[in-house]
Amino acid sequence: MTDESYLELLDYRRRVNTLYAGVRALLPADPVRAHATWRTGRDRLFGTHAQSALPAHERATFTGLAYRDYDPAFAFSASVRPLPHERYDVDTSTGGVIPFVRFGAVDLPVGTLEVFWLDAYGGGVFLPFRDATSGKTTYGGGRYLLDTAKGADLGGDDLALRLDFNFAYHPSCHYDPQWVCPLAPPANRLVVAIEAGELTYPGASPHELPWYAPS
Repeated sequence: MTDESYLELLDYRRRVNTLYAGVRALLPADPVRAHATWRTGRDRLFGTHAQSALPAHERATFTGLAYRDYDPAFAFSASVRPLPHERYDVDTSTGGVIPFVRFGAVDLPVGTLEVFWLDAYGGGVFLPFRDATSGKTTYGGGRYLLDTAKGADLGGDDLALRLDFNFAYHPSCHYDPQWVCPLAPPANRLVVAIEAGELTYPGASPHELPWYAPS
């Protein structure tokens, strides 16, 4: 990366943090408005920013990401159930690994998901998932609920996490395989269909990983 690229990435991270701060300010009182704010902000970043996950040649014709309408049935708050800390090398979209620590789980009406901490400087909570839509109407490698190291944080009360699947989004590698993304591990596969959040982007590269594809 060039010096300019590093500064562009810094600016992108700042904008994502600002976007999620605005979303948190609207939650839980007005989730529909918060969702609209999130969608508008993400579309602006994807269509105009130099560090957009979209390939540069696609940005000029970009008209917006695809999402389902907000559905309150997919919005939850949950405390993290402690689990023995276990270090995981989570697989990435390029065949490598990124180190995480599994430190707990959340038990939701739609199923149980393990919660990870990025095992690197600064850290951050990471909560990916796959579901019955993966490889069909959403990316086969899964989606993210939280990635606080990148600013994707919906907040919560005390030690409870706000887990709203309407804000689920695809990793950058869904749009362009040049990006390296940690993917949802097998323990975070939900058997139900999460009909909420971001849908497959029509212009996304058709690469899929067979070991993450739905059975």
